[in-house]
Amino acid sequence: MTSGSRLHRSTLVAALLVTALVITGSSAPSPPREQGVAAPGQEYAPPWSWPLSPTPVVLRQFDRPEQPWLPGHRGVDLAVEETARVNSPAAGRVVFAGWVVDRPVVTVDHGGGVLSSFEPVTAVLDRGQAVQDGQQIGTLDTGAGSHGASSHCPSSCLHWGVRVDGEYVNPLNYVTDRRPSILLPLRGP
Repeated sequence: MTSGSRLHRSTLVAALLVTALVITGSSAPSPPREQGVAAPGQEYAPPWSWPLSPTPVVLRQFDRPEQPWLPGHRGVDLAVEETARVNSPAAGRVVFAGWVVDRPVVTVDHGGGVLSSFEPVTAVLDRGQAVQDGQQIGTLDTGAGSHGASSHCPSSCLHWGVRVDGEYVNPLNYVTDRRPSILLPLRGP
């Protein structure tokens, strides 16, 4: 074998190894939304539950800013009754329960770099406590920014934000069927 063919073979092997590493995943863990994919013919089951019951009306949608420092809406605002019970949408651990500026906030770490935050919510759990899917984490705090002059909501609302590896993502991806529609061909007679 000549040195030229060895070099060619070595280059080819190195390229294949790099391609295999890229394809098999040197990437971060994917968010739990993959768990909610339904097999054909089965009903879709979202990976998380809503933080409010019954399913709330979305007052304001997620609006990702083009740059992290630009204005946007880094979560969704959900219509809620005053003093409503706020639940964890998935299992995790409370990593923050306290005040941010002028309102109480609760943050749950769901693992894999996924955090969910709720405001204005007065915590019923302490920092460090484990929480199950659907377990109460707090109540809406009507005196601290849930509506009125200190809020961006015209009536009582819960602001729910989700971050994956520090980046804000749309919380509705975890509780609604966001899969693309598939148009099936029409069958003739």
